[in-house]
Amino acid sequence: MTSALPVLITGATGKQGGATAHRLLTDGHPVRALVRDPDSPTARALADAGADLTVGDFDDATSLAAAAAGTRAVFLVPPADYRVEGWGEDAEARRGIAMIDAARAAGAEQIVFTGVATMGDAKSWGQQGKRQIEEALATSGLRYTVLRPVRFMENYLLHGSPVDGIREGGEHQHLFPAERPLQMIAIADIAAFAALAFADPDGWHARVLELAGDAITPVDAAATIGAAIGRPVRYREITEEQADAIGPQLGNTWRLIRETGGWHADIPALRALYPELTSLRDWLARGGAERIIDRLDTTVAATPFG
Repeated sequence: MTSALPVLITGATGKQGGATAHRLLTDGHPVRALVRDPDSPTARALADAGADLTVGDFDDATSLAAAAAGTRAVFLVPPADYRVEGWGEDAEARRGIAMIDAARAAGAEQIVFTGVATMGDAKSWGQQGKRQIEEALATSGLRYTVLRPVRFMENYLLHGSPVDGIREGGEHQHLFPAERPLQMIAIADIAAFAALAFADPDGWHARVLELAGDAITPVDAAATIGAAIGRPVRYREITEEQADAIGPQLGNTWRLIRETGGWHADIPALRALYPELTSLRDWLARGGAERIIDRLDTTVAATPFG
């Protein structure tokens, strides 16, 4: 389904919002992108691709109302302040609900919200703010779809994080059990599911989908990445004590993973909905390997010697 009215993309200069904006534009949907700085490189790239830019901020209700006016739907990914000591869940919930209110007041018909995959107790995985947003959606009177993605494949590109990313020397350090399959998702696939929902608001109304595209042990993932980039990569599982030392949120998550068995997205069912679902090998072959190499080479080049 297409419409002359645009879809408002929040978080448009971020990973999920940017991918969704570009996917919708490719599919022929008009897009309005909510940005803070219209002159940033990512905002200009969206404009060059055909998006209409609107300047606003989740903490400014007037700007949200202006952004939502004349739109048919909203892709909702409110900013969440995350630090190793925990999530800024109250601010995240307030921002998300403010956007729901603005969309409803503007006469938009649909919201697609992207949160986080479930893993047991909501308070232990930064989920509480997202659940408040989901509850507000369910009572909003709008058509809605909830996407709950697991860990991004793009996290292999992180640099400077206490966990994740591939470090100089080829080490991938994380919380996850080394020999247990780890679910992961390509950001482009989140955008693909959002596009499916926007194309069929009635058929996707009230759907809640846990999203993953692959499940591979961290050890096997490291070997797969190493083969793709032509350099050795090894996985190191941090201990509970090390996780606690990084921060209480990381320690809680370390224990939660082992208590619950981790994420539980139904990958075969997702592939039935979207047959092009991306595996880790696919992601590496479609540019992920080159991006990892670029990241590693940039890190080495920036490291002082002597």
